[in-house]
This record gives sequence, C-alpha cells and structure tokens, in this order.
Amino acid sequence: MRIGIVNDMRAACEALRRVVNSLPDHEIAWTATDGVEAIAMAKRDRPDLILMDLIMPHLDGVQATRQIMGSAPCAILVVTATVSGNISLVYEAMGFGALDAVDTPMLGPAGEVSGAGALVEKIGMIAKLVGSTSESRKPARPAAGAAPPRLLVIGASTGGPKAISDLLLPLPREWNVATIIVQHVDVAFSQGLAKWLGDRTGRAVRVAEHGQQPLPGDVLLAGTNDHLVLSKSRVLEYCEEPKEVFFRPSVDVFFQSVAEFWPQAGTALLLTGMGKDGATGLLKLRSRGWHTIAQNESSSVVWSMPKAGIDLGAASEVLSIDQMARSITQRMG
Repeated sequence: MRIGIVNDMRAACEALRRVVNSLPDHEIAWTATDGVEAIAMAKRDRPDLILMDLIMPHLDGVQATRQIMGSAPCAILVVTATVSGNISLVYEAMGFGALDAVDTPMLGPAGEVSGAGALVEKIGMIAKLVGSTSESRKPARPAAGAAPPRLLVIGASTGGPKAISDLLLPLPREWNVATIIVQHVDVAFSQGLAKWLGDRTGRAVRVAEHGQQPLPGDVLLAGTNDHLVLSKSRVLEYCEEPKEVFFRPSVDVFFQSVAEFWPQAGTALLLTGMGKDGATGLLKLRSRGWHTIAQNESSSVVWSMPKAGIDLGAASEVLSIDQMARSITQRMG
C-alpha cells in the first residue's frame, strides 16, 4: 500500500516513517504537517491509507478526515499520541469515515521505535480490507413462553457510527423491537462507542454480553474481536469461528446466524462501509422473508458494503439514512 502520513510532530513523523519502511509491500506516498496540507495532498495524490493525527494546527484530524472522505475518499487510520485521552475526537473521526485508531509509536533516544506492534497489526488488517474493497466493486424453531421480540439488525463499517446514531435518533422509544448492531470496531473501543451512541441518541445502548437474550427495547452492540452470533437457543454468543473471516466482528457471520435461528422475519440494514461484509448475509435474510435495506450511495461515506448487497439482489429497498427510520417504523412500529 501507498501510505500518507499526517502529523505536525517531527519525531512522530519519523517514527511512523520507520514503521512503514519496515513493512514489505508498503511505501510512503507523502507526509503532511497539518489537516489543510493533508487534504491538498490527498486530492493531488490519493494514497491507499492515511495515518491521521488528531491534534494539529490550522485544521485538526477530525475535520481533515471529513473533508478527505468527501473529496478523495480512502482508508484513514487515526494515529494519535493517546487514543484514550482523545476518545471523543476519535469517535467523531470514525463517524466521518476513519476506520480505527491506535496510539502513536515512540521514537527512542537511540533511534529505536517502541510501541509499533499495534500500528503494524492495524495496517495489516487495513491492507486486507483495501484489497477486498476493490473486489466488492466488481460487477427456526420458536421457544416456549412469551413471543420473542421482532429484530432490527444493522451492519456497518466505515462511517457507521454517525450513520447508526442518525438512524436510531428518530425511531420509536417504546416498541416490541430489539436492535442489534455489528459495527467493525476494535474491542478497545466498543464500550466507548456504545456510550457515544447512547449520548447522541438518548438511548440505553449496551455492549452485547455472551449468553444474553435479546429483549424488547434492547439496543445491543457487538463488543469483542470475536464474531457475534445468534445461537440455536436464541441467545447471543461470541465465537472465534470462522477464523478465516478477518472482519471481526463479521456482519455476514451474524446475519447468517440470525437467518438460521430467529423464528420470525424482521428488518435488516446494511450501511456504509468498505469491503463487502454483510452482502451474503443480507441475501440470506431476504430469502427467509426479512425486509432488507441497503444505504444509498449519496448518504454513504463509503458505498462498498451496501453496493455489494445491492449487486447480489439482497436489498428490498435502497434508501438514505434519513428515509430509513420512516420505512422501519411503518413496518415495525
């Protein structure tokens, strides 16, 4: 991959340069010292990946991410001095399309780089994601007792946090629907993302627990680096398998388990994101009678995931985020 570096600190830039240069099949496309310069560089020479700092003069990493994803969209990884210390800005950047976040490696007095392991791992995962993005552009049994709630299931990746919050805000507060969200996000950020969504929507958004049964009114978020699945006994579980699926948690794995084991059809949404995760799962849900909605291109930060579902014939409707709440409420409200 060709990688752009955006950071106003000379030592941080050098540490990032050394990390990138140590990786086979990766090279530095350019280096920018603030958000304004990064936007101009991305328009002139769009890289495969940008390592984006958050705190910079002239224009910060959040606004730079927003403008780059609007004018020259590409994979963006937030690389900042302290992710935990800037968590609100991290989620804002993710809402505008950043894929993930990691602490900046440190350059030692002898020129050694420390703390690079997490960055190397993220770059490796994004390299696989970028590869799958190019491919995506090519043309049960009811339980005894109370009736289970209807399900609204949502899959999202790049740009998902903001899209999900905009979707949840106008939905009814009191209804016999359990909402379950699979967003591509590292386990380190899942609790924070649940809180961020809750703060923005006024809902009690919680990380799904292993063995939890979906109940009416629940808004649950997949919360580990394992896959979230619905079991035969209709409880939520986390599992390693299938190990070969590098999206963790995988929208496809979750949607397919729901199609297999949930006793009644609900509504499934495939929102903005890179790659094609969720397309085959959405198709399976549609084949089982679910109403399936893919986000339209104009309202998506990255249209790869919804487009993959549309291309498979998996979407009953193609709507903007603003239109989805009305469609969902008419069917489930």
